Amino acid sequence: MFFINSVEYGSILVYFLLSTVISIILIVLSYTLAVQKVDHEKITTYECGFNPFEDARSTFDVRFYLVAILFLVFDLEISFLFP
Repeated sequence: MFFINSVEYGSILVYFLLSTVISIILIVLSYTLAVQKVDHEKITTYECGFNPFEDARSTFDVRFYLVAILFLVFDLEISFLFP
């Protein structure tokens, strides 16, 4: 019984293995063949053409997160209203 199920799903297994191998090959090739030159312009921060005012990792107010969560909840509820 196990052999019958494995034969039926064999083509799916071959497809997943082939796609994984192709993905790994493409990632390795793109990493090795790409020109990786780091210059000053690429690593500087860019914010609308002028230097940033403060650190980008400043904390947000808790009210921002509450409004965002409420938006997501009500957005999902609205999506369930329409068939």
